[in-house]
Amino acid sequence: MPPIKAGNKTKDFMLKDQHNKEFRLLEVKNKKILLSFHPLAWTKICAKQMDSLEKNYLTFKKLNILAFGISVDTVPSKHAWAKELKIKNTRLLSDFWPHGNIAKLFGIFRDKEGFSERANIIIDEKQIVRFIKIYQIPQLPNIEEIIKVIDGLK
Repeated sequence: MPPIKAGNKTKDFMLKDQHNKEFRLLEVKNKKILLSFHPLAWTKICAKQMDSLEKNYLTFKKLNILAFGISVDTVPSKHAWAKELKIKNTRLLSDFWPHGNIAKLFGIFRDKEGFSERANIIIDEKQIVRFIKIYQIPQLPNIEEIIKVIDGLK
């Protein structure tokens, strides 16, 4: 399935975060969403990617956007990893079961490897995809670029 395109409406979904709390897309009102997909927890580039979300938590808040890290790792793994990285504000969502289901919904699941692309997807308040960028697996997304895109969506 090809990646979802900007302008497409996304379907509702539910995932659990590192604290085993549910996140449901349609329950978020009047905020934009950044889904920052990363292949696997406990890897160097993925850790830097999640750290960049955490460090920019207040910037995201000012821009009326909720940022989430998302990968196929289990909730307990996400919990331990968030603790290791000292992530307190950013929710790390588990796309573990059905395995990679949300990455598949967005067309960014890598069947051969069993994990998602490294990607950033911005969804507006009406569940419309406003931005999608897929990165090379070893490439750290430029958080400043993402902040500029978000700021331009006002």
